[in-house]
Amino acid sequence: MFYHVKELQFNARVSRPDPAFATLLLEQFGGANGELAAALRYFGQAFGARQPFPDKYDLLMDIATEEFSHLEIVGATIQMLLQGINGDLKNAADNSEIMKLLNGKAAKEEVIHQGMTAPQFLIGSAGTPAYTNSQGVPWTAAYINGDCQGDLSSDLRSDIAAETRAKMTYEYLLQFTDDPHVKETLNFLMTREVAHYQMFEAALSTIQPNFPPGVLQADPRFSNVYFNMSSGNDYTGPWNEGKTTQLGETLQYIDDPIDYVMKTQGLLQHEASGTDRTQEAVKKVDAQLSKIKSMEVSGASPAGVQSWNADHPNPDNAGKDTRSTNGSKRKTKPAHK
Repeated sequence: MFYHVKELQFNARVSRPDPAFATLLLEQFGGANGELAAALRYFGQAFGARQPFPDKYDLLMDIATEEFSHLEIVGATIQMLLQGINGDLKNAADNSEIMKLLNGKAAKEEVIHQGMTAPQFLIGSAGTPAYTNSQGVPWTAAYINGDCQGDLSSDLRSDIAAETRAKMTYEYLLQFTDDPHVKETLNFLMTREVAHYQMFEAALSTIQPNFPPGVLQADPRFSNVYFNMSSGNDYTGPWNEGKTTQLGETLQYIDDPIDYVMKTQGLLQHEASGTDRTQEAVKKVDAQLSKIKSMEVSGASPAGVQSWNADHPNPDNAGKDTRSTNGSKRKTKPAHK
């Protein structure tokens, strides 16, 4: 259940109209790394998390709801950046006064240019924020469908990457406005991306084991092999020497992949090296984790009639301590805002 509070989470302000920057800001309204994409990404992921990880369901729904509030902030900022412009465009009987207000030929040509690069913005929607990016490309679920894989160790890693991309987009946007109020709003939104990054990272750390993502383990013959697949300057670093970051295996450097592949019959004769893991041990872990993951999901779903709200506390108990399935205490709370 959603309940809308009309005040913004952060009181967005603008100093003056700026149609050019409003067009750029559309990137965070309907772009691939924008707030709509983030909100729907976490909203979709939450459904698969509810039964096996009710605590992560709470996290994802909370952040998804906050992202919707950020979408509102971006939309409000765009609207304010067009104050006096979008309304004037509605005056269909006369020529738009905006051309008279703009200072000189160059300013007029800039507005025309904005209309050419994102026509729906000035001549399609008359300034109302549309679900497109800054180039007028419509928002698509293709931006986020790959982020909902039904495995939280995978989904949370996608979320960490998504927060990184969104943070960088705000960082770039900040370079294209000199409005101190707009900068203040963008800095808030950018900072919340940093906060969410850390929250998702912390949530991932509570899922053990979480590497490799999913259930099946990596083949020990190939999990620590580095192929030198390019000619020229060859560099070494922790990615091709020393121990692997997660499995702790010694990296095996193949300097001449072509010769090695030929000698090993297309790697069919390649044997594991630099690792204590064996294929037999991997099969046992695969079977164990498969059983655990299956029971984890099935055990969280009671037999018989299903009811989404069945395990929620009575509204009369709002504010009292309840206990989640992982044993942590939490407060019952009202609907997301």
